Amino acid sequence: MAEKIRVGVWGLGRAGNGMHFSELAMYPDQFEVVAGCDIDIERREAAMKKKHGIHVYDNSADFLKDQEVELVTIATRSPDHVKHAIEAAEAGKYVMVEKPIACTLADALELKKASEKFPGKIFIRHNRRFEPAFVHIREIIKSGKLGEIFEIKLCRHNFQWRADWQTLLDFGGGQLLNWGPHIVDHALQFLESPVREIWSDLKLVAAKGDAEDHLKIILKGENGRIVDLEISGGVSLPDPVYVVRGSRGSLVSYDEKRLKLKYLNPAVPIPEIKASSANPPLEGGFGGQVAPVWVEDELGVAPSTGDQTEKIWLYLYETIRNGAPYPITIDQAVEVVRVIDKVKQGPIDVVK
Repeated sequence: MAEKIRVGVWGLGRAGNGMHFSELAMYPDQFEVVAGCDIDIERREAAMKKKHGIHVYDNSADFLKDQEVELVTIATRSPDHVKHAIEAAEAGKYVMVEKPIACTLADALELKKASEKFPGKIFIRHNRRFEPAFVHIREIIKSGKLGEIFEIKLCRHNFQWRADWQTLLDFGGGQLLNWGPHIVDHALQFLESPVREIWSDLKLVAAKGDAEDHLKIILKGENGRIVDLEISGGVSLPDPVYVVRGSRGSLVSYDEKRLKLKYLNPAVPIPEIKASSANPPLEGGFGGQVAPVWVEDELGVAPSTGDQTEKIWLYLYETIRNGAPYPITIDQAVEVVRVIDKVKQGPIDVVK
């Protein structure tokens, strides 16, 4: 096996000390966390307790000079992601950038310039591209059993009186830059077409800051397909996480563990029925005398790839050590920020 990748985690808060440390620990043959950096002493101490023996720095200059560190993961506050990613790349490190990769389109384009200046060095942590339900549903769509897909609905709903920095606009807070990059990325992948139209609405419902905690975005592709997405911290009874509607059937998932499908039996030809100008029958429906023959399935989520969100690190390892293509491109990530930037131009309605 190739040599382990030695990692320095920049930002030792909820993402760095929590997600990055825990996920990397799942792949001990591929990665070893050897360093961390944070200006907060409590977070440095917490990191040292969690990962004994690592070097912990209180300033970025010394951290980036650490010759042991080969890969830097950026888990600092959102407005600092681009600046810190570029500094790490300039120090000769591989870089994994936490979402949001940037708070504005202008910053995202700066990151793209850096990725061109340092080719093969900057990577994007859109880890939910590898959520099992998302991957499995895309496989079902590709199979054609639901026919021509015309509408997809994506929802992430909960209710919480959130009050941390991610509720404050000045710090890049709000659901649009928190859950938004993940679900907008899903939407763009589901759209399978360049975006032609965007409609959006932002609201502040339950959170205690000034940033939106409820948002709706409707994307229409050049192919005519619509993706309707909602992210909310102000909804107490959640809608299904996924709804997919096609010309031959539909799919629903409430919990990302089970997929319910109802689609036309592919063994039964669709009858040739012509519309008539005559009156409909006095009794019965309006669809004629031929009833559809349905297949109803309920499946456990099990994509053929075996993907999980944390598997993004294995894809990164294969790219760095073996030259495999990384599955998330900088252009895809910039397009996510472009959509978010467009949505941010609307006002935030306060529902209080």
